[in-house]
Amino acid sequence: MGIGSLLLIGLITLLMGGNPMDVIQQTGGLTMGAGEEEVPEGQRTFSPEEEAQVKFCKQILGSTEDIWSAVFRQKFNAEYTPPTLVFFTNAVQTNCGGATSAVGPFYCSADQKLYIDLSFFKQMETQLKSGGDFARAYVIAHEVGHHVENLLGILGKAHAQMQRMNKTSANQVSVRLELLADYYAGVWAHYEDEAFGSLDESDLKEAINCAQHIGDNYLQEQAQGYSQPESFTHGTSDQRMRWLKRGYLTGDMSTTTFTGNYSDL
Repeated sequence: MGIGSLLLIGLITLLMGGNPMDVIQQTGGLTMGAGEEEVPEGQRTFSPEEEAQVKFCKQILGSTEDIWSAVFRQKFNAEYTPPTLVFFTNAVQTNCGGATSAVGPFYCSADQKLYIDLSFFKQMETQLKSGGDFARAYVIAHEVGHHVENLLGILGKAHAQMQRMNKTSANQVSVRLELLADYYAGVWAHYEDEAFGSLDESDLKEAINCAQHIGDNYLQEQAQGYSQPESFTHGTSDQRMRWLKRGYLTGDMSTTTFTGNYSDL
């Protein structure tokens, strides 16, 4: 399929935080075409704008490493192993399979890497109307949230469950995973702000605005005029905003999205 069609599918599957295989499987697999090859780390040249984005991404990832290292030691008496940040252009091969920039930033648990095509941040501003430094930080922190789920064993158990379920039930487990990653993004912001006083009300508004514009219901309604709750894989705008804000306000690592009725999320 063309990149335009893939981008639309990527938007409907929320562009972030999901398994890129969802898009790949729906399109019958992706292959790298001309000009769509991964550029090895250290061999790629960046434009001045991209250099600024790279620096920002590395700063946010460094902050998540500091915060989650402290949280893991204090809450779990364990050492935190950070994910590896990989920048790519157009398409990339991972241990989870191949993906294009159409799926947005994603985390691959098979190689514990966070993949980002820097063009996504421009798409956030122009297509999702979600600009701002903290909106971008939220996207990165959400993907790191999946890494935290992986280290805690939550991600693997959820994926094993999903393989035994019908599609509707598996989608509900996926929503729980995504809302928990939103919550963990909020937890990171809680401790970042507690340690450095680095956030203000406008920062939180940027992240909440981003969460609103990547809700399943919002993106489906924008794309097709209506939403189909049984097909949701990431949660509604309201859910994503609430769980992000809840993590930010409490910083409580005992909270989870895997208890209680699905309808109460």
